[in-house]
Amino acid sequence: MRKSILTFGEILLRLSPEMGGEWIKKATIPTFVGGAELNTATALASWNIPVQYCSGLPKNALAEEIAAHLESKNIDTSKMQWCGERIGIYMLPQGADLKNAGVIYDRAHSSFASIQVGQVNWAEVFYDVEWLHVSAITPALSQQMAEVCLEAVKEAKKAGVKISVDLNYRSKLWKYGKEPIEIMPEIATYCDLIMGNLWAANKLLGTTIDPEIEVNNATKSEYLEECERVSKEILLQFKNCKYVANTFRFDYQNEGIEYYTTIFTEGNLFVSPHFKVNKVVDKVGSGDCFMAGLLYGLYKNHNPQDIIDFAAAAAIGKLNEYGDATSQSVEDVNEILNNILVN
Repeated sequence: MRKSILTFGEILLRLSPEMGGEWIKKATIPTFVGGAELNTATALASWNIPVQYCSGLPKNALAEEIAAHLESKNIDTSKMQWCGERIGIYMLPQGADLKNAGVIYDRAHSSFASIQVGQVNWAEVFYDVEWLHVSAITPALSQQMAEVCLEAVKEAKKAGVKISVDLNYRSKLWKYGKEPIEIMPEIATYCDLIMGNLWAANKLLGTTIDPEIEVNNATKSEYLEECERVSKEILLQFKNCKYVANTFRFDYQNEGIEYYTTIFTEGNLFVSPHFKVNKVVDKVGSGDCFMAGLLYGLYKNHNPQDIIDFAAAAAIGKLNEYGDATSQSVEDVNEILNNILVN
C-alpha cells in the first residue's frame, strides 16, 4: 500500500453570518469545518489519495463529532493531537474574502495553539507518510507555533518525507513581534515544493520584485517573465526546493476573477490555461484546492504541464462551491479543464 500525504495545521470552525443584521433576526449562522491544511486534505481525499490530517482538538463531544465527520470523508485522523480546551473559530461575513478586513479571528488559546515543541511524537506521525504539507498560517500564530512548525519540517526531512509549503499571508496574524521574513525562510529551507505568488514570496521569503509588478501594473507576459525570474531565485536560495508554483488572481468585471497559474521545475516554466469566471460563489479555499491539485499530480507522478493544468482547474471549480473545502471529483475537475481547452 502506498504512503499517505499528511497535512499539519489548525482546524477551525468558520462562521459565516449574513450581514445587515440578518443573522440576528434568523438566529442562525452557517458553520463550516475548515482550515487551510484541512481544506487541502479534504480535496485529496475526494480524489482518492490516502491522506492524513494532524491538528489539535480538545477531548469533548463536539470535537469527536468533527473527527468522525472527517473520517467519513476518508481523512485519517489517527495522528490527531488530543489536547487543550477549545477549537479555534473565525468569522467571515458572507461574500467577504479572507484576505480583506472582513475576517474576525477567535482562535487564541486553541487546542492547536497549545501544542509545544517536543510534545508531538513525529516519528510516529511520519510513519507511512510520503508528503507533509504545512502553510505559513501556523508560524503566523505565535513564536511557539513557529518553532513547532520548524520542528515538524525538520523531523519530516529526517524521516525522508517530502514537504510542501503554502506561503499564504494573513495580515491579521503575525502579531507577536516577528515579521514573516524572520521566520519563513528557515522553514522553506526544508521544502520540496513552495507555492504562493510573487508578492507573498517577497513578503515571506525576501525575494526581489520589480516595482511595476509590485503594484499589479503589468501585462501577463511581464508577470510570467517575473515569475520565471523569481522562481529561479527561490531555487537558488532554497537548495532543497524542486518545484515553485505561483498563482495570479485578478478581479474580472464586477463579481468575477481572472486566473492563471504556473509551476517552475527542471529549468522550465509551465503555465496553466487562462480562466475567466464571471461570478464567484465563495473564494475561501480555492488556494488550498490549488495546492491539493499540485500534490495530487506530484503524488501520481504526472508531468508538470498536466499537474499545473489540473491544479488550476480544481481551484476554479472550488470558486463555484459554498464552504471551505471542495467536494469535486477528479472527473469534475477534468471536465472544467476540458471545457477551457476546447474553447
